[in-house]
Amino acid sequence: MVFTWLQLAIFLFLLGGLLFAGGPLILSWIIAPRAKGGDIGMSYECGMKPHGRAWNQFGISYYVYALLFLAFDVDVLYLFPVAVWYPHAEGMMSFYKVAIFMGVLALAIIYFWRKGVFTWPRKIS
Repeated sequence: MVFTWLQLAIFLFLLGGLLFAGGPLILSWIIAPRAKGGDIGMSYECGMKPHGRAWNQFGISYYVYALLFLAFDVDVLYLFPVAVWYPHAEGMMSFYKVAIFMGVLALAIIYFWRKGVFTWPRKIS
């Protein structure tokens, strides 16, 4: 087998890529300070000392709102390409498609509203 310049270049790029990826990891492991105790085991909150435990439990309302936001945000993102293409469309078929899409979104909002998803539960003290 003959070792060519192309194989040498591939080998050097592979070696350079491994050094580029692993070099900072190895270097940080070598020169990083190793302190034990004190505030090192404490959770980090924006440079301030945390109040209470690090594993606070949040109500399900936060997660429901986050999921609803993501769902409707992605749906609204589909409207941007439609809005760009809409002036080039011929006939009323594009309008009907967008109207059906918006109607389904409106029905979803009405459904969630009737189910009481948008009402924030009051904390009873």
